[in-house]
Amino acid sequence: MRISVSSDMDEPVARALVAELRGRGHDVVPHGALRTGDDPQWAVCSEAAARDVADGTSEQAVVCCWTGTGASIAANKVPGVRAALCTDAYTADGARRWNDANVLALSLRLTSEPLLKEILDAWFAAETSTDAEDRRNIAHVDALDGPGLGPGVGKARSGS
Repeated sequence: MRISVSSDMDEPVARALVAELRGRGHDVVPHGALRTGDDPQWAVCSEAAARDVADGTSEQAVVCCWTGTGASIAANKVPGVRAALCTDAYTADGARRWNDANVLALSLRLTSEPLLKEILDAWFAAETSTDAEDRRNIAHVDALDGPGLGPGVGKARSGS
């Protein structure tokens, strides 16, 4: 799977995230402080990673900043993105299962390497719920992006 990763700081946990994703066989697209010459501002690099998901360049993204809050806010401004700030494995599982989250937001301050692995295990193991109520909620959130927007935004527009 191709996964975009952004961080506003070159922190050990951000480097561990990239290494862990690559070790799991994913193709990683770095942004921000993880890529020489990129703008490391959390709003800018989080948007870039989220846009990769929205336009189909990447299937998912992980966005990081000191608290994770700013990265998740910036990512969620991109139509078609459902970013979830996860500080534990249970939240990561729920974000994928009930919210069909396609962007994981992490705190560089709170996430240790062992916790990172637990969060990633839960994120990748979870399957999106097929429950009708959950699907209605996800459809409602997608509709908030506006007419003709939502998952695959860039794919729908790229040919036009």
